[in-house]
Amino acid sequence: MSLKPRKVDFNATWQILLETVRGVITCGQVARSIWNDRFSDVYALCVAVPESYSDRLYEEIKNFAENHVECLYKTVRNDSNILSAYHKHWQEYSQGSIYLNQLFGYLNTTYIKKQKLSDADLAYGSFNYEASDQKLEIGELCLDIWKRHMIEPLKLQLILLILQEIQKDRNGGYVNQAVLHGVINSFVNVEEYKKKEQVQFYRKLFETRFLQETGEYYKQEAAKLKVEFNCSEYMEKVIQKLGQENLRSRKFLHPSSYEKVTHETQERMVADHIYFLHAACEDMVQSERRKDLSNMYVLLKPIHNGLNYLIDQVESYIRETGLNAVQDLKGDNVPCMFVESMLEVHKKYTELIQSVFNNDQKFIQALDKACAAAINNKFKGECKSPELLAKYNDNLLKKSSKGISESELDEKLDNCITVFKYLEDKDIYQRFYSRMLAKRLIYNASTSMDAEESMINKLKQACGYEFTNKLHQMFTDMTISKDLDKKFEDYYKNKDIDIGIGFSILVLQAGAWPIRQSGFPTFAIPQELEKSVRMFEMFYNKNFSGRKLTWMHYSCLADVRFNYLKKTYTVTMGTYHMAILLLFNNAESLTFRELMDSSQLPEKELSKQLQVLVESKIIITENEINENSTLHLNKNYSNKRLRFRISMMQKLTPQEVAHTHTSVDNDRKMYLQAAIVRIMKARKVSRHNLLIDEVIKQSKSRFTPSVSLIKKCVETLIDRQYLERSPNQADEYVYVA
Repeated sequence: MSLKPRKVDFNATWQILLETVRGVITCGQVARSIWNDRFSDVYALCVAVPESYSDRLYEEIKNFAENHVECLYKTVRNDSNILSAYHKHWQEYSQGSIYLNQLFGYLNTTYIKKQKLSDADLAYGSFNYEASDQKLEIGELCLDIWKRHMIEPLKLQLILLILQEIQKDRNGGYVNQAVLHGVINSFVNVEEYKKKEQVQFYRKLFETRFLQETGEYYKQEAAKLKVEFNCSEYMEKVIQKLGQENLRSRKFLHPSSYEKVTHETQERMVADHIYFLHAACEDMVQSERRKDLSNMYVLLKPIHNGLNYLIDQVESYIRETGLNAVQDLKGDNVPCMFVESMLEVHKKYTELIQSVFNNDQKFIQALDKACAAAINNKFKGECKSPELLAKYNDNLLKKSSKGISESELDEKLDNCITVFKYLEDKDIYQRFYSRMLAKRLIYNASTSMDAEESMINKLKQACGYEFTNKLHQMFTDMTISKDLDKKFEDYYKNKDIDIGIGFSILVLQAGAWPIRQSGFPTFAIPQELEKSVRMFEMFYNKNFSGRKLTWMHYSCLADVRFNYLKKTYTVTMGTYHMAILLLFNNAESLTFRELMDSSQLPEKELSKQLQVLVESKIIITENEINENSTLHLNKNYSNKRLRFRISMMQKLTPQEVAHTHTSVDNDRKMYLQAAIVRIMKARKVSRHNLLIDEVIKQSKSRFTPSVSLIKKCVETLIDRQYLERSPNQADEYVYVA
């Protein structure tokens, strides 16, 4: 076949084409050879000389399609089942329009597309696509004709019938899903060729009306269900209805309507009855009715601010439960009961939030607030939580804690961090923890150094390096002390000196260890220790000039061997106990006054130390210990164990607890003053309220300062001339450089 343009008889060629067009538009049988020949005819008409017949061909196709759809409209209108007839002819016509578009592909390419606006013009230009005179491609033209000559005249009947069918489906009746889906989606299909607003016609014609009908239906359903059922049953029914309507949308509607239908149903059945649902929340939460709470969550979550009331109820209930669990704890093991009770509450409601509320972040935040409120609650004006948690840690990490494997210990330490994160006064915890850690290290009472370091690393991850800096320094001192011990041993051995006893020391930095550094009882070192102490001082001063050693005898331990009994015992005791017992090497009985003169211990301290020895039955006396007492060495003493200790690591005394709180108060003042200076140095000028807010923000990781304390720190800095009040504003401060 020649592609050269030639003269063509349009009427004759069109008559031949028309037969094929009729067959194509009705999806009839068209032979392959005929189909191919018609392509040639279309090409010939488009490139005919002396003038192309493209425009005339387009008009003929348009007229044919309009006449064809007009005939179909009459057939559908007169059918007893309009929806089925419409769907049948639409299926045929829409498929035929695709074939027709292919048949006239050359016409589309050479004639129609050249007249069309580009995508850029449509997207960014000021052209009105609907109002433009540009021609549609053949397939698009067919769809447009169907919309104008079939859908528009039938739209009232179609919409009414569709709504009736959907209502029948809601009531459990039989509906032809394929027909209904096809009819509804034809409203979208007829405008799919558009670049923008492809579903505008669908929305205007059907969706808006359908949503109104849906809202009205479920408004009536909700009113009926509320009368017939209680809240729990109502929620079950609503969830069931939502699921059914969601499935119905996917059976019949275009995907763009899915969320809108669900939203409309939720608004009518949930949002419109929000107070009815909220009224049942408190009882459900208090009774922990998981199924009901899960249903409530599912229903309220999509509603704007719908969950807020439920969240408040959950938070309030967890806070109340937590307070009840840790309030009025009594007995010998309050720290353990406090921490484990709080952990039990946390674990229980964490699991509830995961299973019932799908681990929703808002409920997790409510759990955090509730736990923080319970843990930081002040009983009788004082919050004991930091101290109790520190004591719980101490009990875990001391050697006395038995029967715990490494994995169990690590899990319990992780649990400690869970409680620790809720503490507001983390600085108080740090003080107590460091004091207890110091005693464990000094008395070699830690169950495991690995566990100690693990706990400190966990604290560092939670609060940063600054929080654990001094704790790390304490471990460093212990390591250095071991090396120093070895060097001292080499020192006196190289000099061939026998110090007479086994001697080891701990040299601790004053700034890193939270132990008393002054106010020690007077004490005369036993003669047996004098040589070793003097030798170590010589060694230390030779190696570290400019440093001052302060001996803390009250913290020392000694292993003393008892050779005067039937069995030989090795007893670990405090230095003061050892000094008292060594005096009995030269006498079997001594008076209280003789012991005081020899040991140089104050009367009160001596009485306390003697009381321990008397209670352990190593020393005996006829009466209560006083300045007139005479004390005897118990020659009949016996013990089942050959090695034991009579001076266990002391718990924190009330004086030490008070001193800890005083130290924290002083540290807080210094911390706040430093924070204020740091802020003012950066800002130069600041309003009072802005300064208060920024100080609280910077301090929150360690503690929550009171506004009154911040004000006192500001006044102190003004007195010390770091700040001054602005002459222009009464509530403004100026940094003094």
